Amino acid sequence: MLSSIELCAGGGGQALGLEQAGFQHVAALEIDPAACVTLRTNRPNWNVIEGDIHSFNGIEYRGIDLVAGGVPCPPFSIAGKQLGAADERDLFPEALRIIEEARPRAVMLENVRGLASARFEPYRYSILEKLADLGYQAEWRLIYSSDYGVPQLRPRFILIAGKPEVFSRFAWPGPDASKVVVADVLYPLLRKSGWLGAEAWRDQAQRIAPTIVGGSKRHGGPDLGPTRARVAWAEMRVDGRGIADEPPGPDTPEDATLKLTTEMVAAIQGFPPDWTFAGRKTAKYRQIGNAFPPPVAFAIGTALFGALSGIAKLPTKILNFERQMAA
Repeated sequence: MLSSIELCAGGGGQALGLEQAGFQHVAALEIDPAACVTLRTNRPNWNVIEGDIHSFNGIEYRGIDLVAGGVPCPPFSIAGKQLGAADERDLFPEALRIIEEARPRAVMLENVRGLASARFEPYRYSILEKLADLGYQAEWRLIYSSDYGVPQLRPRFILIAGKPEVFSRFAWPGPDASKVVVADVLYPLLRKSGWLGAEAWRDQAQRIAPTIVGGSKRHGGPDLGPTRARVAWAEMRVDGRGIADEPPGPDTPEDATLKLTTEMVAAIQGFPPDWTFAGRKTAKYRQIGNAFPPPVAFAIGTALFGALSGIAKLPTKILNFERQMAA
């Protein structure tokens, strides 16, 4: 196992995928209390630190193999500004401080697609420049989660950095040969619930879902996204305007339009069935909706493991929902 720090760990999506790729988290930092309960419940052996990233001391972990995390994206109000422009919502400066203190051999930070836009080019360049000053080579890349076994588009903007000898061995993982669709992950759950309409519904869900959104505390309540996303969900006979407490059962009409449960949304995000989330429904949904899909973290983490160790590592994939749910 290689050692890692997980920043802004949330509900554990990236941390889980990296663990399965061969990384041992010596610290998982998260400020949200419900998410910390989720992490501790699922991984009692992890060192979960509940606190603000501004208070985290990277010096204690100097020489670690990997610093990873889903650092909250800089708001569009700072577009065009240089790194360090004052904005308390921008946590990239704190991530870079921790990298400078810990001096890991490699870095993996994920973000939303908006950071790839032209207006953020000066900001992105300033981050690469800072990493170069610290002795790292780095590259940004936009990837789509649907290329890595996740049944939704979910584009993510990924920063990989490494010491020269590590970075020279890193290669971005190619897309999976087969696509996972919504029916692949939801049909086993619907069949398990006893809904008689599950098989007919499956025929309408042979597609990739729009990106799951709605994870912000300012959003108000859980739903699957804006109008365009809801239209796409409606074509699969899914009501995207809210989250259900229970799945449809034997008494639910066979032609009913569904509302997804948090368990179903977690499956679409790529979480395995045994990963549980703490808190009430909205708190659970925020953790799930903000997550980095574990299969994507697994794919990139496997490539990072090979670059760091010099050994091509092909661990068993963690996610085959039809097999897991049928077991």
